[in-house]
Amino acid sequence: MNTIAAQITALQTLPAAQLAERYTELFGRPPRVRNAAWLRRQIAWQLQAGELGGLSDRARLRLDELVAKIDLPLGTPAPRPRPQPTRAESKAPMIGTVITRRYRDQDIKVAVRDNGFEWNGTLYHSLTAVARAATGSAWNGRLFFNLTQRRAAQ
Repeated sequence: MNTIAAQITALQTLPAAQLAERYTELFGRPPRVRNAAWLRRQIAWQLQAGELGGLSDRARLRLDELVAKIDLPLGTPAPRPRPQPTRAESKAPMIGTVITRRYRDQDIKVAVRDNGFEWNGTLYHSLTAVARAATGSAWNGRLFFNLTQRRAAQ
């Protein structure tokens, strides 16, 4: 038991790359993720299971029964529907509003639609996307169109 505890303690100092190597040694395949915390948990479980025996036969049978009852699609996952914010949550201007901003001698006019923001005949999902397309750089859309104020430095 002491050797398992020492090995698990030693995992805390290893970087993700070395944890991935250790995972590959124990499981015989590379990890699907490189998150250090996840790798530590998986490696610790495998070390303990190798030494102490892992799940009992009864537990494995019960897990198999439960998994068999789950109806999971094994193909590509279906796209999750995007939650639609309410008007109060989104803080977006009313539908039909035209927002105008002068930027580098150009008037940027954006029409607020029920399904996004239209600029130059293209529909964007956010004001930030419109600001990025219009300027070529990253902007907070609400700040760019002067719909909110930057917070004062504390």
